[in-house]
Amino acid sequence: MLSTTAIIFLIIFALLIVFKIYMKVTTGWCRSHTCLVGKTAIVTGANTGIGIGYDTALDFAKRGARVILACRDEGRAEEARSRIVEETGNKNILVQLIDMSSFETVREFAKRINETEERLDILVNNAGAGGTGDKRSKDGHVLVMQINYFSAFLLTNLLFGLIKKTKGSRVVNVSSILAKYARYFELADVDKFSGLCYVYNYSKLCNILFTIELAKRLDGTETTTYSLHPGVVKTEIFRHAKGTLKFIVNFVKNVFLKLSTSEEGAQTTIYCSVAKDIERYNGAHFEDCQEVPPYITARVPGLSKKMWDLTKDIVGLKPEEMLI
Repeated sequence: MLSTTAIIFLIIFALLIVFKIYMKVTTGWCRSHTCLVGKTAIVTGANTGIGIGYDTALDFAKRGARVILACRDEGRAEEARSRIVEETGNKNILVQLIDMSSFETVREFAKRINETEERLDILVNNAGAGGTGDKRSKDGHVLVMQINYFSAFLLTNLLFGLIKKTKGSRVVNVSSILAKYARYFELADVDKFSGLCYVYNYSKLCNILFTIELAKRLDGTETTTYSLHPGVVKTEIFRHAKGTLKFIVNFVKNVFLKLSTSEEGAQTTIYCSVAKDIERYNGAHFEDCQEVPPYITARVPGLSKKMWDLTKDIVGLKPEEMLI
């Protein structure tokens, strides 16, 4: 006879297997054969060896794009560049340093891009962090919020002149299904540490609100924007987690998340970046390479505009920089 503990373990194990199969079966794949020769793409946070950003940049390189790896760690970025060049044969891969925890470096990065690039077809705001606790950035803001949202907002605005003049350009914001659980979000909470889970969920909701408002402001232009949930993916986003959170994250990664690879996780990002005839979904949210209804947390009337107005003040956007 099996003990009660053994029975419970077997049930849990069986449920995990079923969940794993479900995840594999429902994972969406980008089937687009869009060629990116002659086009330029920027992917933030593209240097992590097992990450959505890296696999997104790799895909763009295979399609022939000029790919700019926007990364904080030069050594890891150069390693990523070498691997991409070796695998694809595309030597038009560049590394440009940016630290999303510093508005100064975001501005420096944008300045270099505006001075050296003639076009920007795809901007993927992928860089993200989690599990950093209540740490503050050099600019005095909640670190997770600045990396995941504030700096992406600033970067997009600073590059918009280049983006706007590029026909058919796209801005793709990597969010998370966890934005669905940011139920108690208030504007006053945007730069407060409300707990590990809350602040991460809030930052991902902000990515969606940013996309919604950006789409409204892009109406009448040839630029479109999309947000997305990449899926349950084994990446290094919580590599800075400590203590109990680190234990939980490692357990989930090593038991649950032998589910989706970073390549699988990158598919919806790639889809939103290259798929043809999705312009009618400007401002929409995607999962598994298909549009999904907006999360209820993102449907609050007027919230996206209020968030935009508040954020431009937080990042110190100057009047002459407000091109959107």
